[in-house]
Amino acid sequence: MSTQDTLPFGMPYQRDTRYDPPPALMALQEQPLRPMRYYPDGTEGWLVTGHAEARRILADPRFVTGEQFTHSPTELPHVFVSFTEQVPPGFFLFFDPPEHTRLRRKVTGVFTVKRMKDLEPRIAEIVDERIAALRAAGAGADLVREFTLPVPSLVICEMLGVPYADRDAFQSNSAAMLDLSLSVEDRNKAMAELFGYLMALVPAKRAEPGDDMVSALAVDDDLSDVEAAGMALILLVAGHETTANMLALGTFTLLEHPDQLARLRAEPGLMTAAVEELLRYLTVAHNGIMRIAKEDAEIDGRLIRAGQHLTVVLQAANRDPERYDRPGELDLGRDSQGHVAFGHGLHQCVGQQLARVEMRIAFAKLLEAFPGLELAVPSEEIPMRSDMAVYGVHELPVKW
Repeated sequence: MSTQDTLPFGMPYQRDTRYDPPPALMALQEQPLRPMRYYPDGTEGWLVTGHAEARRILADPRFVTGEQFTHSPTELPHVFVSFTEQVPPGFFLFFDPPEHTRLRRKVTGVFTVKRMKDLEPRIAEIVDERIAALRAAGAGADLVREFTLPVPSLVICEMLGVPYADRDAFQSNSAAMLDLSLSVEDRNKAMAELFGYLMALVPAKRAEPGDDMVSALAVDDDLSDVEAAGMALILLVAGHETTANMLALGTFTLLEHPDQLARLRAEPGLMTAAVEELLRYLTVAHNGIMRIAKEDAEIDGRLIRAGQHLTVVLQAANRDPERYDRPGELDLGRDSQGHVAFGHGLHQCVGQQLARVEMRIAFAKLLEAFPGLELAVPSEEIPMRSDMAVYGVHELPVKW
């Protein structure tokens, strides 16, 4: 590895704009697989910004996630670094085959396209209920608090069998787990509290099982209680955090791109393509996916040594000019298929079909219900989630 193409330290992550990845990060795309130095001690690893390279590495079993991540691509400890020593059994995001396969297959059947299609009427009901609450609130509201966070939270609570009345605790703990500005100790404390809550729920579900996912996990003889609770933990956190932020940031983005918003209103049949384009364009999982090489591997003529960290930067891959024409432009009519907003390979998001259905229904009904929807404050006053593992907005004051 030569020194002239090694970054001094880490990946640029501080944003200069609301929707675009940092320009300093995008400038690195000329070399889609390049060496970089990791925090805290400058150990050498790799930064992956190319679309083809991202998909190849994420699908390659030589690059694993079930290891102890000791280095971070930014000066803020990456969520992978925070959790790998504390992660409970069943939290299959950090496992590799065969254990990952054993656990993930227990929930994949729930998230099929067909099953998500069957859920559409109930999701539509939940969205309608939240729109009615928005109307009742008057002529404006914080869309995050009143709509974009409640919709996916209600949906995942019903699917899992988690009481929605407990939402304040699990939402605050979920947010703390993903807050990269907090100490590792505080993030782990939040995870422990949420895990403890689910550990108490599992035996209660076994005693009186219902038609929900936690009940199914609780009565599965192949799972221990800690495994069932760990699986519920990842499904609960991922099941509302990512979609909530896509809905909020997506709405903000549409309001800031009135030509694209007008196009979507005029052509509602574009909604499926629009959701994919918003996923590509925004890519809320913006801190990179971590992998470790378990053996020496050559990629694009580069030798990656066993034990080296790699950071796959999804938002850069989704803006790769080698894959997408005019990648920095929002184009709701674009064919955005093949994006990596949900990751790729064995670890791609298990709930991606649910997220797509929720977004299609929520965006369509929101835009139909409020034709005069607009920001209630100047866009520069919208607080962004720059130091969160999932990008978005903390609040979205709107009026109609």
